[in-house]
Amino acid sequence: MLLGYNTNGLAHHAPQQAVELLADIGYQSVAITLDHGTLNPSCSEWEKDCDQMQALLQQYGLRSVIETGAKFLLDPRVKHEPTLMSTDSSARDHRVQFLKRAVDIAERLGSDCVSLWSGIVRDDADDDELLTRLAGGLRQVIDYAIDRDVQIGFEPEPGMYVDNMSRYERLLQWVDAPNFLLTLDVGHLYCQGEVPIADYIARWASRIVNVHIEDMRGGSHEHLMFGEGEMNFAPIVEAFRDIGFQGGLHVELDRHSHDGSEAAQRAYDFLSPLITNS
Repeated sequence: MLLGYNTNGLAHHAPQQAVELLADIGYQSVAITLDHGTLNPSCSEWEKDCDQMQALLQQYGLRSVIETGAKFLLDPRVKHEPTLMSTDSSARDHRVQFLKRAVDIAERLGSDCVSLWSGIVRDDADDDELLTRLAGGLRQVIDYAIDRDVQIGFEPEPGMYVDNMSRYERLLQWVDAPNFLLTLDVGHLYCQGEVPIADYIARWASRIVNVHIEDMRGGSHEHLMFGEGEMNFAPIVEAFRDIGFQGGLHVELDRHSHDGSEAAQRAYDFLSPLITNS
């Protein structure tokens, strides 16, 4: 497995600075959150930006995944909107087009996957309607990704329609494909009581393509620096070793950008010995 870091925790760094910093610390993978200053898909020079990022990743020997959870990239007023759960079909299509461009970027960079989630439900539609919306958008993105040999990592996210592994499992009854895999956030598992975490890692081993890792407390969806929550990480890392996971464990500390370089170093210092000794 590889130790990685999400650029949403380095929001005050230029993309090149972030990559160079992470490589210098010792990280082996970068979770690139597409945002206004980082491979913005709406930028007219996105292909040039991708080529520059690809050269940088190659220079430092870094793997990558593409993350699509920027807060105000598509709508400056409402966080994360629009999504695949939006009531209006044109809004959902806006998200689909964004996700397709994310697939283009992943293809260009040779990234391990595009990571995405469902979105928040903001109306009173019934479950069948909500699953129809979500599955309809996902099928478009999945088919587009299949044609480009890109994998999709779906992330259950607390507070969203698909918020836990039970709902993810139900989603698979509506939409599935060989490239439709799983982004597993171990902190999400813990805060929602989906434990022991090692059991979930073992059960979903064949689908895990991307991992988010951070500390958390039970019942509270707050990404914390390691040692500030309640989680025990040695058995978690050991569980990934047991399944032979070869992808990235990407630290996600999106509220630590004000202390980004120090946070990245502290996270590395905490996790690196566990991974080295696992």
